[in-house]
Amino acid sequence: MIDHRTLRVALLGAGSVGSQVARLLLEHADELEERAGARLELAGIAVRNIDAQRDVDLPRELLTTDASELIVGSDIVIELMGGIEPAKSYILEALNSGADVVTGNKALLATHGAEIFDAADQVGASVSYEAAVAGAIPIVRPLKDSLAGDRVKRIFGIVNGSTNYILDRMDRDGLPADEAAQIASDLGFLEADPTLDVEGYDAAQKAAIIASLAFHTRVSIDDVHREGITGVTAEMIESASRAGYVIKLLAVCERLDATGDGHEESISVRVYPALISREHPLASVHGGNNAVFVEAEAAGSLMFYGAGAGGIETASAVMGDVVSAARRHIAGGVGVGESPRGQLPVAPIGRIITSYQIRLEVSDEPGVLEAIASILTEGGVSAAAVEQTAIPSDGQAARAQLVIGTHRAREEALAATVERLAASDVVIRVASVLRVEGE
Repeated sequence: MIDHRTLRVALLGAGSVGSQVARLLLEHADELEERAGARLELAGIAVRNIDAQRDVDLPRELLTTDASELIVGSDIVIELMGGIEPAKSYILEALNSGADVVTGNKALLATHGAEIFDAADQVGASVSYEAAVAGAIPIVRPLKDSLAGDRVKRIFGIVNGSTNYILDRMDRDGLPADEAAQIASDLGFLEADPTLDVEGYDAAQKAAIIASLAFHTRVSIDDVHREGITGVTAEMIESASRAGYVIKLLAVCERLDATGDGHEESISVRVYPALISREHPLASVHGGNNAVFVEAEAAGSLMFYGAGAGGIETASAVMGDVVSAARRHIAGGVGVGESPRGQLPVAPIGRIITSYQIRLEVSDEPGVLEAIASILTEGGVSAAAVEQTAIPSDGQAARAQLVIGTHRAREEALAATVERLAASDVVIRVASVLRVEGE
């Protein structure tokens, strides 16, 4: 057997993912040594409470509450603590000491990624973060390496398994939103603070990271247009189903070409519940799974599918980064930093073009359809399909529900049209507006 160099690995955090990473480093040490070309020695595991209950029985002598002392002298530091602080300070400590960093901290990268990558560039270290986006799905490395010579046009998909589970149970089993969310929570799908999932923050953080990679432009969480799923109702699910759609919380990262009206080339980064045709592959992504579509100029359309969360699944992504970092140490040279930045501006949501489904509650009387058609025409929005159903009167004036499917329109034109519809005398209320993606 070749006498390999030993690399010191520090692990910060021993939660569901961290404990599985520790187990893999300990149990598969010989295999990892052959793959990495170096012996990966787990020097220690920094935890908040040494006596806490964990998914994996870890050697007590490896546990410490002093992360800074553990970082000193380490070649690779794995940060799986989550949150902003103290994770950010520890990562900067590690980089300044010359260590390579592997992290799954999407919130930190989406908020302070520029500072972290700049620190890595200054010392020639690397920051790897495959586990920060879509769990076990390998999407970061393909964007960073495999497609580095291509021109990515669009990326869209499901990057939050918790919300996908909730919407899937509402669609397939007819569960109310609160019941589906409670089951998701009981199964451990939802974050400790469920608003991170259901309000779209988690997906927005991942969208910022994906867009930064795909378009070689620094994108932060503040650049992402975000809408969650709390407004999605059973009625919306049923209406979507009748029209041949399913509702999914999607992250969409898109390159927008320059236009003749003065708009320069830019990118759009957005997260919202959208309609997907039941014939589209994303419609069949069930439970807590994730799926991401990449559309590139040369490579064409690519799809990445798999588990979006889970301790052992995400640990797989972490270990891939660890092996890559070890190989870099053995080969020598400066760590690979961010890809060259194109600095494309991030366009406001009003610039996007897609089609829509508008649900209206209207007065059921002559002239209503004509009035609504006139408002759509004035706004430059063309109806592709209209469905009308009567609403039980309950002694009130006759009412009806209109579901209008539109042709593609610019968001700013659609938003202005919806405002005019809401103000119209024939419209009682605008029940919902959903964008259609994947067509």
